[in-house]
Amino acid sequence: MGKKAKKPGKGKEKTERKTAKAEEKRARRENKKISPEDDIDAILLSIQKEEAKKKEVHVEENVPAPSPRSNCTMALNPLKDTELILYGGEFYNGTKTFVYGDLYRYDVEKQAWKSISSPNSPPPRSAHQSVAWKNYLYIFGGEFTSPNQERFHHYKDFWMLDLKTNQWEQLNLKGCPGPRSGHRMVLYKHKIIVFGGFYDTLREVRYYNDLFVFDLDQYKWQEIKPRPGSMWPSARSGFQFFVHQDEIFMYGGYSKEVSTDKDSSEKGIVHADMWSLDPRTWEWNKVKKVGMPPGPRAGFSMCVHKKRALLFGGVVDMEVKGDVMMSLFLNELYGFQLDNHRWYPLELRKEKSTKEKLKVSSDRKPHNEDIDDKNQTAEFAAKEKDDNLEYLDEAGDMESYMDEVSRCLDTELVVSDHGINASSARSPQAHPANGGQHSPLPEIVKPCGRINSCMVVGKDTLYVYGGMMEVKDQEVTLDDLYCLNLSKLDEWKCIIPASESEWIEASEDENEDEDEDEDGEDSEDETNSDDVSSENEDDGSDEDDASEARKDASASSHVGDAVAMIKGEGKNLRRKEKRIRIEQIRANLGLSDSQRTPVPGESLKDFYKRTNMYWQMAAYEHTQHTGKELRKDGFDLAVIRYRELKPILDELAILEAEQKAEEEEGPETSSRKRGTKKKSKSLLIK
Repeated sequence: MGKKAKKPGKGKEKTERKTAKAEEKRARRENKKISPEDDIDAILLSIQKEEAKKKEVHVEENVPAPSPRSNCTMALNPLKDTELILYGGEFYNGTKTFVYGDLYRYDVEKQAWKSISSPNSPPPRSAHQSVAWKNYLYIFGGEFTSPNQERFHHYKDFWMLDLKTNQWEQLNLKGCPGPRSGHRMVLYKHKIIVFGGFYDTLREVRYYNDLFVFDLDQYKWQEIKPRPGSMWPSARSGFQFFVHQDEIFMYGGYSKEVSTDKDSSEKGIVHADMWSLDPRTWEWNKVKKVGMPPGPRAGFSMCVHKKRALLFGGVVDMEVKGDVMMSLFLNELYGFQLDNHRWYPLELRKEKSTKEKLKVSSDRKPHNEDIDDKNQTAEFAAKEKDDNLEYLDEAGDMESYMDEVSRCLDTELVVSDHGINASSARSPQAHPANGGQHSPLPEIVKPCGRINSCMVVGKDTLYVYGGMMEVKDQEVTLDDLYCLNLSKLDEWKCIIPASESEWIEASEDENEDEDEDEDGEDSEDETNSDDVSSENEDDGSDEDDASEARKDASASSHVGDAVAMIKGEGKNLRRKEKRIRIEQIRANLGLSDSQRTPVPGESLKDFYKRTNMYWQMAAYEHTQHTGKELRKDGFDLAVIRYRELKPILDELAILEAEQKAEEEEGPETSSRKRGTKKKSKSLLIK
């Protein structure tokens, strides 16, 4: 059978229409690239001219805190261990990216910021690295991003800041690493060691696994190349690098590789392997995971305290049904013992006793109230404590204790416009007489989950600053500062609360242009899809990341606020949105380490029975107790975690009940235009 004859002119007209449309798209993209506002060369030249006008160092005391940012660096001043030095970073407001080159010093005792402006300063950058040695701060690499994120400039410059004079000096030396960002840099004795990173050429992203050493005595760069047959880590960026004695550890990271599929798409890899580098021989060896390591994640932060390394934060991504990309931002804290290479969860030690809590609450009352109230509170607290201890001794096992605590945790959920509150359902006699009101327990304070934050240790105190997270469909850049006493491990303290982050919604026209550009680029094979997987270092194979989404919360770390954000518009939510909210909450509950997260409908008793080994191991790191004492310590930690997540579990039940009732009423009649697929947050790791 022969081919059907084409109608005259039809094919030609169709081709002309396609060609015209392609030209229009190409012109639109070219116009974006040459826009003066996004001309990266012109921007950097303008910055250079402004820098040339500076003639002397200017130090401004007691300035407002730095603006929100991520991918900045923070270092401890080696001349003053109560001062933190912050440099650079970036901020995205939904439409534009801002890159900073400002330098701040923060006195943790005075809680005061200083702003430093110096001649001959480095140009603005993010995703760079810094280390402090003697009275100098060294900075290498990083990137500058155009406001529309269309173009990148990667630096290969090397800078030195004199911490005594606040004067910058660029070190132009031969043999330095090539331009890059997302690399990591550590100090070993009198040497600076640089590994990895990436370079974006617009057509492709190139990842590195090269190793460079800078000798601070001889002022020379040296590249360390692998010996034939030796082990060597794969190329990556966004990993963590830390030093202990004569050993340098590398953990995690992110990279892309071209898949073997016909479409030759790129596949993102979240690495979960760990390596050890001997700086005396420059030999790499894999480190086997021992204990209870964290699950695969990207964008976490690490630093060293004495004989352990600390890991905080990170993100796990997963595409779920309906083309919804969900992201779970984590705020878990893990420890890695540097002498025996053992991982373990770092849970905060159990809360203050009831006596102390009630004493604090009563101390906050107006001074003119009767002292009888205080005495009554103290007597009640002491009696309750004695009764609990006597009860434990008589019971002789954990079963009765679990039942009692479970009854104490029974709550009556109250949903209001301001969020979710849980009030105790215990009998009134269980509380001290207090004018008809009982004293609320203090809320749990902790940093919210985040990526690309700064983390540093000074004077046995851990500091976590800034980073990025997501609330609904908005990227929230943080400027909060938290600290944790690593000797006590009792509670997080919020030194600087997060400010309200600016977010500008892109217009529909801009979204349509982006969608058309993406469609055109896809048809021309200029862009590729990203699938995130994880690399298991034990068997060398890639395993899928269990990444799901969540709606972690605003900068406030209270769980009630998190649930309020998850709930969104409450009863005004459309049914489709409500189903997505339910999926997100389920993802949140299921994706964080299952050993420390209750499943929906699970009682405290069942939760502890399932996870008791985890909690006992976490408790042992604090107390070194054994036997019955260790079991009780572990159970106390489980209670804190269960109490923290109980409002979310209750909210899930409410949303599911509402959804079921609405579905019984009839199908949803309205429709909503399908939005663009949400991008993986692993792509933001640098």
